[in-house]
Amino acid sequence: MSLEIKLLDLGDIELDSSFLVIARNPGQAVRAPVFGMLILGADPMIVDTGYRNPQIMQRLGMRGIPTPEQGMEKQLAKYGLKLGDVRYLLHTHLHIDHAGTDDLFPANTTVVVNRRELEYSVSGLMGEQYPPEDIKHLVDRLHAKNGLRLLDLEISGDEEIIPGVVCQAAYAHTEGAMNVLVDTAEGRACICGDVIYDINDQLATPMWQVGEMEPAYTGNHGTTKRGEKGGMKRVMSGNRFVLPAHDRPGVLDHGQVIGRLHDSIPGPLIGALPRRKWMPV
Repeated sequence: MSLEIKLLDLGDIELDSSFLVIARNPGQAVRAPVFGMLILGADPMIVDTGYRNPQIMQRLGMRGIPTPEQGMEKQLAKYGLKLGDVRYLLHTHLHIDHAGTDDLFPANTTVVVNRRELEYSVSGLMGEQYPPEDIKHLVDRLHAKNGLRLLDLEISGDEEIIPGVVCQAAYAHTEGAMNVLVDTAEGRACICGDVIYDINDQLATPMWQVGEMEPAYTGNHGTTKRGEKGGMKRVMSGNRFVLPAHDRPGVLDHGQVIGRLHDSIPGPLIGALPRRKWMPV
């Protein structure tokens, strides 16, 4: 089945540049987008739901910056959809800017998450990156009929949610993070959450790297350096499109970035984009 993906512009955040790419301009504030992904097929699905409200980002020393046209309900309306039309919410992971609006969706929208990620979210290892408001809501869904679907990807291997949509363990960023693989008419797309933040500075022209095909680290991960490096290479292997949560999509050819897309996958190749999201503020 060939599916289509639309970017949902859920808000912006202001944060330190080195949080996104390790050792990149420490102390310089940058502005980054927060994207959810709408998978269009017989049953609409969403991957990641943004942050709960602008104020919650202050718990991490960041600033949430929503604009009037952003936000889940307004973004869905662009495609003629309402909250109740969404069958599944899939989460690459449960950080503060990825699972913040799950409670807007009705009980018959099933949340899909890797079990290890829910366990990791309550471990305390990454503190306020997992706000209690979001995690407690998921615990409530845990006790509601069909409210939550827990995967065991590290044990079971890849798992299909619907034809054309498969979840796989990411083995990077957090201990329970997962990638969402989507079959499109032009090849497989990998929705990778925060395994990659910046396609240009980590993949296309990776900062501080001298080895061939070596991606640059992020400044924010709860796994090992080797785990993160391997996780990024996993994303780049065998996929046509890479979709991070905080950058516009990239187009890959044999693991190398050859172009960029805007907000539809598949879509016209537009080359390098204006770097709005990484410009100093």
